[in-house]
Amino acid sequence: MFKIETYQPLNVLKPIDDNIWLVDGPVIGFRYMGVSLPFPTRMTVIRQNNGDIWLHSPVKISPELKAQIDELGPVRYLIAPNTIHYASIPEWMQAYPAAESFGVAGIAKRAKDNGINIRLDHILDDVADPGWSGELDQVVVSGSYLTEAVFFHRASRTLILTDLIENFEAHKIKSPIWRFLVRLFGTMDPHGAAPRDMRATFMGHKPALRKAVDQMIAWNPERIILAHGRWYDKNAVAELKRAFAWV
Repeated sequence: MFKIETYQPLNVLKPIDDNIWLVDGPVIGFRYMGVSLPFPTRMTVIRQNNGDIWLHSPVKISPELKAQIDELGPVRYLIAPNTIHYASIPEWMQAYPAAESFGVAGIAKRAKDNGINIRLDHILDDVADPGWSGELDQVVVSGSYLTEAVFFHRASRTLILTDLIENFEAHKIKSPIWRFLVRLFGTMDPHGAAPRDMRATFMGHKPALRKAVDQMIAWNPERIILAHGRWYDKNAVAELKRAFAWV
């Protein structure tokens, strides 16, 4: 019923700076009020100074994508960044049994409720794991519905978000009803933000969210990677201030 174009080519490493890549994955269906809504997916890949590979919000694995990742280095860290983005972690753990899995609190219950068996080796908080603390900073944003870990890659000055900002492009949405809903949710490019219904779940958590946004701005990122829609390749601080004006 609802259709959206992907960011071709899929399952291909796309460099955005030294030692950081994007991988655009297939469209997934997100269940909302009994309807499956189409969301394009995106993974962030970082090669650390020691060669270890850090994967954020892994998309569905494929043999071709795995081969490209293997050429970069050993996969050490698999990141489930929020309580919605975790479904592909089990298949990546099966492919890389030596890797460690990280996720925010609440994923295990959400996954179980959705019939997914997931093992998380570590729970993400505001303190970066020693495995990447010298190269990535992080802060965790918690709401009544969504908990999300936000990351900042220092070397490339890249902020990595998942659902705290969504930025769908109108010309890629092929369903008029879905296009209308995206505008209603407040997530249409170039004015991407957290969906309005999601914002409501942060009403009792605004001071903590405001503090987290202040931290994102203080990092002074150059770009912002998003999981859904067009990401911001410039003017990152201005986009943060605009997108989180509701806070």
